[in-house]
Amino acid sequence: MKKVNYVAVILMGFAMFLTGCNNKDSGTSGALSSGAAEKVYVAPGEQDEFYAFLSGGYSGNITVYGLPSGRMFKEIPVFSQFPTSGYGYSEETKPMLNTSFGFIPWDDAHHPDISQTNGELDGRWIFINGNNTPRIARISLTTFETEEIMEVPNSAGNHSSSFITENTEYVVAGTRFSVPVPQRDMPINEYKGNFKGALSFISVAPENGRLNMEFQILMPGFDYDLSHPGRGKSHGWFFFTTYNTEEANSLLEVNASQNDKDFIAAINWKKIEEYVKNGGGTKMAANYAHNVYDEETHTGTSTMLKEVLTVNPTDVPGAIFFLPTPKSPHGCDVDPTGQYIIGNGKLSADLTVHSFDKMIAAIEGEKFDGEAYGIPILKFEDVLAGTVKSGGLGPLHTEFDGQGNAYTTFFISSEVVKWKLGTWEVIDRKPTFYSVGHLMIPGGNSRKPFGKYVVAMNKITKDRYLPTGPEMEHSAQLYDISGEKMELLSDFPTHGEPHYAAGCPAELLAPKSQKIYRLDENKHPYATLTPDKARVERDGNEVHIYMSTIRSHFTPDNIEGVKVGDKVYFHITNHEQDFDVPHGFSIIGQNTSELLVMPGQTKTSVWEPKKVGVWPFYCTDFCSALHQEMQGYVRVSPASSNIELSWSLGD
Repeated sequence: MKKVNYVAVILMGFAMFLTGCNNKDSGTSGALSSGAAEKVYVAPGEQDEFYAFLSGGYSGNITVYGLPSGRMFKEIPVFSQFPTSGYGYSEETKPMLNTSFGFIPWDDAHHPDISQTNGELDGRWIFINGNNTPRIARISLTTFETEEIMEVPNSAGNHSSSFITENTEYVVAGTRFSVPVPQRDMPINEYKGNFKGALSFISVAPENGRLNMEFQILMPGFDYDLSHPGRGKSHGWFFFTTYNTEEANSLLEVNASQNDKDFIAAINWKKIEEYVKNGGGTKMAANYAHNVYDEETHTGTSTMLKEVLTVNPTDVPGAIFFLPTPKSPHGCDVDPTGQYIIGNGKLSADLTVHSFDKMIAAIEGEKFDGEAYGIPILKFEDVLAGTVKSGGLGPLHTEFDGQGNAYTTFFISSEVVKWKLGTWEVIDRKPTFYSVGHLMIPGGNSRKPFGKYVVAMNKITKDRYLPTGPEMEHSAQLYDISGEKMELLSDFPTHGEPHYAAGCPAELLAPKSQKIYRLDENKHPYATLTPDKARVERDGNEVHIYMSTIRSHFTPDNIEGVKVGDKVYFHITNHEQDFDVPHGFSIIGQNTSELLVMPGQTKTSVWEPKKVGVWPFYCTDFCSALHQEMQGYVRVSPASSNIELSWSLGD
């Protein structure tokens, strides 16, 4: 116990020293002397070589950057309401944020992963996890819009996700916090032996990406931290780091650091899949939301699902094994060949590398070192491929360049370390500024990485940018890794708290990026496809306004007969069929947000007038030289008024 405490104090002190340093000179002079500016400069009119998708952390969204420039192109709303576009405010997108807890317009987004075919990025979708209210989202990389969100039952702290198998058969969601399954009222101090950790395997339909909760493995009550799939020879397996194998329930920084080794859980999902297809598993009552956005109707729907299929690990012998791994491992990474599984122990200066071939041999030879809750523990020495003696402190995450090299972040010593697979030799190390967490090489989580750049995502930003009060945006740093030695090229601020990121060549996505929604394919039930169909209808105290927009006017533009107490629905269809010409809409007293309506799209905003008067509405997106003239009025009369509805169509 005392030894653990001493180590923790030393590491914390070193971290405070490093993050307090002012390293302006080393970062700036190094970049200038190497001509780094030329390597990140993208001239006006030219485009970046790579897309980078950074998780937005506590923003709940994904941000899209270009590499090497570091320019932010877009923020994709996923789990959070987003007034810039009206996501989560419009009637069409509100259902996307529905959960079993009700309407939850926020989450903590951590780990994006791009769909793959044969282990290579295919650019169809990107997936990301909601960590707080457990959810998995699928975003189209054609429209860059969220198409689907599935809540994950029996889970808490959906952290070791959203990583996919190499043919996008499954997106996997592992719980960080073990909880009672099913949830019930029980004493917290009865945690040990009673709580469970659910590992969820969500299938992805190959034709349209539709998600389905196939099965959950109810594992022992450890904390499941991160995960990655096997690939190549290890395809069919999934690997999860665990900590708190002590099953402590208080003061975890001390009580969950007792064991010299925790585990990497190796899951043979192919074997469990076969077991399930043959009728195995137990159906459990559940209540979780499945939200789907339809591109034809431009509308989201939410369905509550009522059961989930669970699997007890001991019912599928030979499917799950524990690989001992020092010490409180965080990152769990698999190299492009599928041979090496790297476990980075937060409280170990060294990196532990397991061998898949040795793991299989140990399983076949039954070289076990006991068991935990009926799951065999393999002998550490029999699965160890090697140890990287790094000399750094606080190893977290590893990515690969496809040239036989690995790159690992060290949080406490604030650096990226490059080392050689197979020889375990450290080749290079470069400082980061400061306290780096994840890193990303485009395609680094696939069989085919694009090993030109690495992006380090840092937690502390002090001294790097102009100060902005007590809190600053986090910082990413771009390194050139095309040579033997890494070269720091640039810094750029990032929104929210990025954890992981995913990247791919621009040529994979840019040619198929959707430019418009075709008006003749718009199946929205309230679409106004031609201006002559614009109208206003009353149904009790509901008023439905069927409105069209085009540069530079609304149809209708003057509306009378609305009363205080009415609920007014503006169904707005953008008639533009030209790329990058959205129209906006807002009206005084609208207590949701403005809307951005893409070319050919229909969106709905609700307004409940509280005051008598004549209230203007207008286009919020500057669309033409006559943008200021793009406006209209709604006359609101007293609730007792007998004024009939009337409107103008360009009179």
